Formats: sequence, C-alpha cells, structure tokens
Amino acid sequence: MKVIRGIPPATDWTPCALTIGNFDGVHRGHQALLKKLVAKAKALQVQSCVMTFEPHPIEYFAPEKAPARILGLRDKLEALAEIGIDQVLVIHFNQVFANLSPEAFVKDILVDGLKVKSILIGDDFHYGAKRAGNFSDLQIAGQQFGFSVERMETLVEDQERISSSAIRLALQNGQMDRAQQLLGRPYMLSGHVLHGQKLGRTLGFPTLNLAVANRLHKRKPAAQGIFIAQVHGLSDNPLPAVASLGQRPTVDDSGRYLLEVHIFNFQQNVYGKLVRVELVKKLRNEEKYNDLETLTTAINNDAVAAKNYFEINDHV
Repeated sequence: MKVIRGIPPATDWTPCALTIGNFDGVHRGHQALLKKLVAKAKALQVQSCVMTFEPHPIEYFAPEKAPARILGLRDKLEALAEIGIDQVLVIHFNQVFANLSPEAFVKDILVDGLKVKSILIGDDFHYGAKRAGNFSDLQIAGQQFGFSVERMETLVEDQERISSSAIRLALQNGQMDRAQQLLGRPYMLSGHVLHGQKLGRTLGFPTLNLAVANRLHKRKPAAQGIFIAQVHGLSDNPLPAVASLGQRPTVDDSGRYLLEVHIFNFQQNVYGKLVRVELVKKLRNEEKYNDLETLTTAINNDAVAAKNYFEINDHV
C-alpha cells in the first residue's frame, strides 16, 4: 500500500475510487465500506484510495473536546493495508484545508487533483468549509464532473450501530471482548520500545516502554488501566505479559501517557524495536500509591493474576 502525505501534483496521480474519513479504529463498519470500495475500484480498473486526516479535524478545532483515539496513525495504516487498499492520502488538516469551499474541494482536490471516478462515503459525511457540503451536493457535482457517488449506511448489529463511539465506550469500561467484537480483531497498540526511567527494573519488574499518545494535540488513549497483555513482534509466538497504560501517578506528575509492559521471563535488549501490544483483559484502573513498596505489591498481584489467566486460557 502506498502512503502519500498531502495532495500530490495532478500529473503524478492516476484515476481512483475514493472514500474519505477519519476511520478511527478501522472497525467492522469501516471494513464493510472499505471492502466495497476495493471491489468498486477493481470493477472500474482504477486504484482504491482512502483520504484521511492528521490531526483529526476536531483535534484541530477543539482539542479539549476531541475523543480519545482508538488507533494511532501507524496502526490505522496497517489495518487499511490488511484490507487491500491501494493508497492512502494523509492530509495535514490545517486552516487552509478547513477554509476550502465545498466547490473548491470537489474541483481542485477531487477532480483536478485525484482524478476521482467513483466516491463511496458513509451516511454522516460532510465536506468543505463549515461542513457545508452534503451527499446531495456531492451527487450533483458528480453529475457535473463525471464521477459516481454512493453512500453506505452504518452497519447495525443487534439493533446497535457499529461505531467508533461504541468501541471507545467499551474500551473505557474495560470491556475488551466487546471491543474485539466491534473491531473484528483483538485490540492492539504499536510503538517503538523507548528508554525509560528503569524504575520497573529496580522494583523487580523490568518493562518495555512505548509512547502511545501525543501531548501536542492533547491526545489520550481510549483504554487506560492495568491489563493482561500479549506482545507481538519479538518472537514467533506472542509473549504473555502484564501492562499498564496510563499516566503513572505514583512516580510521574508530567501527565504523559505511557504504555509499560512487563513480559514474563524475558530479558532481551529490544530498545528501538517496533512491537504490538494486545490488551487481552483489564484487571483494574490505575491508582496512585503512597510509596514504592505498596506499588510493588500491586504490580506483583497484577503479574500473578496475569500468569494465572494464561495458565487457564490458551492465548499463547
């Protein structure tokens, strides 16, 4: 899959079938739309293309109101690639892009820039400055410029919409099985292993540290707490672990979110490596302790609970 940041020159582009959206989570509803897009592109013998935004528009306009991210950009791109999307346009969302009128967005970006032959969108899609353009406007533009426009309704299961909001709620409540059901896959976060304070090592629980949020845009992870986990990417099979995803209130007052993972019986040096951490089951919420001794006892209890879980459940 080809990833392009920003709109390339028209001379560099070939005709495409396009969809547009944030696609946070790339959940089963997104997957249904994206698979339909891939089929449409093959039928038209053009490239399938996803246009997405970084940062999300709401993160740009009102970062304090932005919902927690389900996936970071790296994980989102990987999920799109697995579906078979040919290319992804990552648009840097800024004031210039936000000020584009619906007409300019269609003519300058979609028609002249991307040579769009077909557009497939979700049922809540709007475009252009102040979200002024809607599905009907896009249909009219398609008739004018010669591209087809199709809308796909939200996927509903057991009378409930499969949505990013529903997944965020499940993750917030620690319902990892529910999140997996809506996503269509286990919930995982990826990152490069960073050097930390080495505090876990002194407490007897060395950890892999991964940055999973961006303070610049005031992002926070959708899931927080202490989890039974599995680490992918360091061996042929996932490695059993216990993980903490949060702000480490006992030892850190910076407000930074960090994913710390203690892999059982693992002593390799893996700094800089890219790993994926699967959050299998939530054990509890993060807590602030009065001293390191109490913290160490809590970590030990979490590790015992995770080991007992893996002895009973065949995850690895």
